[in-house]
Amino acid sequence: MSQPLTHLNARGEAHMVDVTAKNVTEREARAQAYVSMAPETLALILSGQHHKGDVFATARIAGIMAAKKTSDLIPLCHPLALTKVEVEIAPEPEQQRVRIDTLCKLSGKTGVEMEALTAASVAALTIYDMCKAVQKDMVIESVRLLEKRGGKSGHFVAGEKQ
Repeated sequence: MSQPLTHLNARGEAHMVDVTAKNVTEREARAQAYVSMAPETLALILSGQHHKGDVFATARIAGIMAAKKTSDLIPLCHPLALTKVEVEIAPEPEQQRVRIDTLCKLSGKTGVEMEALTAASVAALTIYDMCKAVQKDMVIESVRLLEKRGGKSGHFVAGEKQ
């Protein structure tokens, strides 16, 4: 954790990192989020009877769109030409929650971690938004980077000693 904060210049001011001289490499990131909810709320989603329509399909599209808009949402992020965005949503009834797993890929000069995290976050927020009329105390939790590949910093897997 001794790496310098690259989004600060010599005067300590925020700036966008110059990636001009970096090599183009294959880059990939996976992220995850959970939405915990009452069993009745999850059953409503799974039954297809939710009055707002297909909650998971809408959340999946929202996550994909969010990944593509990350540089508009997060200051100092580079706009990226993503080549793949995947948002998988899986119910986990035993834990009274929904798991969201995302994957972002590209060939480029900077990583896609923020895009994967943004996709997971916005998919979770969309599930909340679509279901808030049914249940207001749902909890979005454990938004985290699971894995990243490519670039100078190499391969990272959550939970592995770095």
